[in-house]
Amino acid sequence: MDNNRYCVIMAGGIGSRFWPFSRNARPKQFLEFLGTGRSLLQMTFDRFARIIPQENILVVTNKMYKSLVLEQLPMINPAHVLAEPARRNTAPCIAYATNFILAKNPEAVMVVAPSDHLITREDEFVAAVGKGLDFVTGQPVLLTLGIKPSRPETGYGYIQVESGNEDGFRRVKTFTEKPNAELAKVFMESGEFFWNSGVFLWKASTIQQAFEDYLPDIVGRFTQGRALMGTDREEAYIEEVFPGCQNISIDYGIMEHAQQVYVLCGDFGWSDLGTWGSLYEQLDKDGDGNAHLSCRMLSYDSQDNIVVLPKGKLAVLQGLKGYIVVESDDALLICRKSEEQRIRQFVNDVNMLPDGNQYI
Repeated sequence: MDNNRYCVIMAGGIGSRFWPFSRNARPKQFLEFLGTGRSLLQMTFDRFARIIPQENILVVTNKMYKSLVLEQLPMINPAHVLAEPARRNTAPCIAYATNFILAKNPEAVMVVAPSDHLITREDEFVAAVGKGLDFVTGQPVLLTLGIKPSRPETGYGYIQVESGNEDGFRRVKTFTEKPNAELAKVFMESGEFFWNSGVFLWKASTIQQAFEDYLPDIVGRFTQGRALMGTDREEAYIEEVFPGCQNISIDYGIMEHAQQVYVLCGDFGWSDLGTWGSLYEQLDKDGDGNAHLSCRMLSYDSQDNIVVLPKGKLAVLQGLKGYIVVESDDALLICRKSEEQRIRQFVNDVNMLPDGNQYI
């Protein structure tokens, strides 16, 4: 393996759209969904360890989850679990990791990925990551992995590509965040748009320059403290500078503005397990399109539902169509799949109850 290759796994989210299964104390990246015996975080680590030296894999997470990361990934260097003292989206997360890596290796090449994605065709994915790392090593470009859309999905971001093809790499024309259903249908039918997987590849020096061009205030906070990275003074420094970072994604802050941005499109059996609907797509279903996880189920006059209950429980459904039914600990959710984007609103409303935090 190439010792200049690094991986940054972003694992700081709370997974509110997977409530009530995902909770603040143990969000979805630390949970096992598909009967593999491995959490989403562990599966992500295993995937990248096939192509990146284990000692070069970093996990960026909220400080309250650092012990969970080390519990699930005991092989990782504790210094490589970068603890964020506040949630500030992906741009500050990546700026922190980039400067940590540059302090160790100015020639580093990075792949940055979320911790909660499902990849069913891992061989193809690993090959694409290797090809992408070779591509960005030789030139100052920013690269993302794109996925050919299989449906007019409104929960994903889209990438529009220019005509022309350099060995599978295509130049990006525009990024669009989560379109409405009508626009998503147009995107899918045009053939010019791909889902944005949220997996990025670049040289550490290239993304550092992009930060200096487009988000200088954010990156300056970490550049000034680069000499402290990996020392016993790092945590105190990050506690001081991180909360003042602008809350902004890498897509909005850099990718939509940078000039040399490319996409490598593939079909990896990719799914952003961000919603109950996306999990439903991955599960086996009965003849009426019903899926269940952990529990047992009998259904009558019911179609296209997903049911998740504690292990050993029995669900009996009658007359439901297109619903999410989830029970976890002390909370029960019953919601139309077509309106699952409202779950974040539900979580906020629950939190407003006098004792609501116990359910979150």
